[in-house]
Amino acid sequence: MTALDQARTLLARAKEQKAARLQEASEELVAPTVLAPRTSETRVQQALDTATVDRGLPTLPAISGLLSGAVLRGGSVYSVRGSTSLVMAMMAGPSAEGAWCGVVGMPSFGVEAARGLGVDLDRLVLVPDPERDWLSVVAALVDALTVVVVRPPGEVTPGEASRLSARLRTRGAMLIAVGSWPGSEARLEVQSTTWLGLGEGEGYLTARQATVAVTGRGAGVRSQQHHLWLPAPDGTVRPTDPAEATRAFEAPYRWEAVG
Repeated sequence: MTALDQARTLLARAKEQKAARLQEASEELVAPTVLAPRTSETRVQQALDTATVDRGLPTLPAISGLLSGAVLRGGSVYSVRGSTSLVMAMMAGPSAEGAWCGVVGMPSFGVEAARGLGVDLDRLVLVPDPERDWLSVVAALVDALTVVVVRPPGEVTPGEASRLSARLRTRGAMLIAVGSWPGSEARLEVQSTTWLGLGEGEGYLTARQATVAVTGRGAGVRSQQHHLWLPAPDGTVRPTDPAEATRAFEAPYRWEAVG
């Protein structure tokens, strides 16, 4: 079974069970039951039940700051380069407010790191290897999920982007593309990073300061650079405070990367 067949099967089975699940929900008011382990099928069904077409999505303050105070928009595509942590931070706002998220084509996606940044793993669907059907898999998941992350295996054509954008607008879903994407609402790229915590052959990376360049066509997006803790020493994602940054970077060991 291909990844596309699997996605279609999950959606079909979920829709068939909708009436039955509504009946089960009413029965739970009468007698308590023991919940079975959550499967991909039941997760997709729950996502279908809670899907909305709202245009504005809950957004972490740090991400809103990158977008000049704007919220993330349902029906839109955002492209991200240089940081999976930034992708996770963009997922975290909607996820924390009950949105369902999916990740396609990222077999090394770190679920524990996502949890640490605020993504609810109970409402996360993973399709690590969609093979050649990645676009159809994404289109199928957009019907059920609010936020879908995808790493395309190659260049995305304007035609592919246009067809998927129409589907996103219909469902009010948001797509986060890891890499370039034609006509994206905003493009976010981590241009340089400085890590803290790693000593001379010992210690752990504890924090990262990132310089994020943002460009876009959205009305509220202005081309500019931002300095962001991704994450801060306390684990949060937020803009850098000049005094705090100065103290942090007076530490004896730090590692810098550009590009």
